[in-house]
Amino acid sequence: MTVAPTPPPDVTLDMRGTHCPAPLLGAKRIVDDLQPGQVLLLYSDCPGTPDDLFAWSRHTDNHVMRSERQPDGSHAYYIQRGRSHHPIPNAVLDLTGVVCPGPIVEAKKLLGSMAPGETLKLVSNCPGIGADIAEWVKATGFALLVTEEIGPGKFEFYLRKP
Repeated sequence: MTVAPTPPPDVTLDMRGTHCPAPLLGAKRIVDDLQPGQVLLLYSDCPGTPDDLFAWSRHTDNHVMRSERQPDGSHAYYIQRGRSHHPIPNAVLDLTGVVCPGPIVEAKKLLGSMAPGETLKLVSNCPGIGADIAEWVKATGFALLVTEEIGPGKFEFYLRKP
């Protein structure tokens, strides 16, 4: 059996000296910005990182290709971005902490200035935002492409202008 060589990393992130979940959170932030197929090389000496990374990769389309023990006792993890399950937004509106109906009001303003077919990523932790967004898109004709809870009560919404 021949093992395919690991592609060279496109980005390197050194998280040695940080505690979990920091290595996973750092890796997620970087991998989310990579194109499908690109590789992140993550260095971590936190003993919980392997469990975190492999659990995360099972729930995403990303792949931990290889891990290597380093001479200093840390590990190097080669993480490949999977196929994109989220559209690439043309604009990002992070309204974490803004009370409702603020996120929808601001999203409407920004979407109004965008071209047809463009996508907005709206981030909000406003209680009830999920139901509010669902009703709002029905009433306005905007398309809700993806909804993802990225933390307790914090959501990302991908909205496309018709």
